[in-house]
Amino acid sequence: MEPTSLLLKATFAGFIVGVLFKTINLPIPAPPVLSGILGIVGVYLGSVFYDWVVKFF
Repeated sequence: MEPTSLLLKATFAGFIVGVLFKTINLPIPAPPVLSGILGIVGVYLGSVFYDWVVKFF
């Protein structure tokens, strides 16, 4: 698990990037819909699951 301060810094950096991209009228560099975001979460969870399986088997 990541330290809380690192997660907050990453969230803040993402927020700033989102504001900057909207300010200069560029599309945001992230999936615009929930299904895209959940796909990214799924990729991450699959990676964590693989690490867990390799560790125990």
